[in-house]
Amino acid sequence: MTLRVDVLTLFPEAVNAYATTSVLGRAHERDVWRLRTIDLRDATNDAHRSVDDTPFGGGAGMVMRAEPILRSVEMTPDLARPILALSPSGRLFTQTSAQALAHLEGFTLLCGRYEGFDQRAIDLVVDEEISLGDFVLAGGELAALCVIEAVVRLLPGALGNDESVLDESFSEGLLEYPHYTKPAEVRGLSVPEVLRSGDHEKVRRWRRAQALRRTIERRPDLMARRAPLSPEEEALLAEFPAVEAPAKNG
Repeated sequence: MTLRVDVLTLFPEAVNAYATTSVLGRAHERDVWRLRTIDLRDATNDAHRSVDDTPFGGGAGMVMRAEPILRSVEMTPDLARPILALSPSGRLFTQTSAQALAHLEGFTLLCGRYEGFDQRAIDLVVDEEISLGDFVLAGGELAALCVIEAVVRLLPGALGNDESVLDESFSEGLLEYPHYTKPAEVRGLSVPEVLRSGDHEKVRRWRRAQALRRTIERRPDLMARRAPLSPEEEALLAEFPAVEAPAKNG
């Protein structure tokens, strides 16, 4: 099945340009996913192709008008569903969110600009609002591309090796373990001996221990969502020491 992704945006060229590069571009060539960008300005009805106006009640900035959004949806009867608006007010987008979207036949992303959307557009056509985090961007295009890449790389055939996504950060509610490659020593720092031992079971246990330790130290909020450490996990932490020295890094 090919995933369909539609993007409602004021800057289709920005979305299209990135979508042709790297993982997304190769997956598109393999027909893993299909992208369609829809310019919201094409649904305007004035000479200036206006998509924004001043807010009722006063205040700084401009607000995206409802009508161009509503017309864009009406003019595209085969628009992929659900329609997701990218907004700082939305539900936090996580790896779990990406996995859920990867199981759909398609979805549409609505990119904001200025101070945000006229609420009536959200009320009338949007199924859900999503946010990348507690920060504000100039527009939703970068956020849309983050969502698309997070989802597409989970699809079969998107990566060179489908198993690459299994051990990544957040796949089990943990951050990923540290990685090393050649040479074995860089400026006095050596690769942990266990990774050169050839003992695959010991490597697996080491990686699990480092993923646990890194998550405990860096993202206690993630640990709080998990069940308490099991006896096996406690034993792994005791068996394998930390390999990072944050106070010395940098």
